[in-house]
Amino acid sequence: MKVHYEVENIDIKYPVVTIGSFDGVHLGHACVIQHLKEKAASIGGESVIISFEPHPREVLYPREKKIGILTTLEEKIAILEKYGVDHLIILKFTLEFAQQSYFDFVEKILVDKIKIKGLVVGYDHRFGKDRAGNFENLQELSRKYGFFLEKEVVFEEDDVNVSSTKIRNALAVGNITTVNRFLGYPYSITGKVVNGHRLGHTIGFPTANIQIFDDRKLLPAIGVYAVKVLIGTQIFNGMLNIGIRPTVSDDGRVSCEVYIFDFNRNIYGETISIHFITRIRGERKFNDIEELRTQLQKDQEKIFKILE
Repeated sequence: MKVHYEVENIDIKYPVVTIGSFDGVHLGHACVIQHLKEKAASIGGESVIISFEPHPREVLYPREKKIGILTTLEEKIAILEKYGVDHLIILKFTLEFAQQSYFDFVEKILVDKIKIKGLVVGYDHRFGKDRAGNFENLQELSRKYGFFLEKEVVFEEDDVNVSSTKIRNALAVGNITTVNRFLGYPYSITGKVVNGHRLGHTIGFPTANIQIFDDRKLLPAIGVYAVKVLIGTQIFNGMLNIGIRPTVSDDGRVSCEVYIFDFNRNIYGETISIHFITRIRGERKFNDIEELRTQLQKDQEKIFKILE
């Protein structure tokens, strides 16, 4: 997959395009991508996704509570490459860009720059200023400029319409089963292992504290999770806690730390990726360290059964 950060002098054979944020690259997106690839192949062309950085809501609603993102740009690129997309065009989203009408976007970018042959849109997709670029308006432009237009049908999983919003809502309550089902792959976070308080070492559960690379990345709800841990090319089972650690700390800061099973290497400063499998319980305050240790042993036994 070729990644482009501008549309000047771009050379794509018979481009068939779809447009969107593609945050999460979930099963609904996968359905659109499959249709896109099929239409491109039918005319001997190449599939093209146009996406945006940063997420449009970050620019349009700066005072709104942080929306957060399901996939960083690096994650999005990696997932789309696995789906076999030919070209990904990342356009910088600014307030000036947001003022562009759908008509100008189609004419100046899709037609003049990319030389589009076809456009595939989601069932409810709109773009351009005031989101005026709906399917009916695009039909007029497709006839005017001679490209075909296709609308993808709604994608449902277990009779539920899959969307990035529904995935965010499930993530916010720790419903990892639903998150992973809608994504089609395990939700993950990536960061650097940093120094912590090292309390875990004293109670037999040494943890790696993770500093997430992109602070816009959404974390699941506070709680304890069964996870897979990727370090380099090796995968380990693990138990991850997201929370404020009320038994041992009163600073109120949310931390993200993982206990990796059967592991005793020093990995401070290394990059680590966490793939969430399921949430086993919420966080709570224990009476003392010994009660905490007992609960962690029970958690580990439960997670062993889940992951093995």
